[in-house]
Amino acid sequence: MNSETPEHASDSSGDGSENRKGGGVFIAIGAIGGVFAGIYLGQPSAGLLAGLALGAAAALLVWLKGR
Repeated sequence: MNSETPEHASDSSGDGSENRKGGGVFIAIGAIGGVFAGIYLGQPSAGLLAGLALGAAAALLVWLKGR
């Protein structure tokens, strides 16, 4: 192994791939926010599902924009 150019298995910056944007945060925030909105409206399960759907839609838009 050459000491000037060490190879690391976890080094993903050298593979030439572009940076990716994370849209998964919208799914998590949507789920949590949906539960709280659902609790306020008396339907926490429906709020969770609605929050997941909105979060997934936002994550899909981020993914499509990044392609």
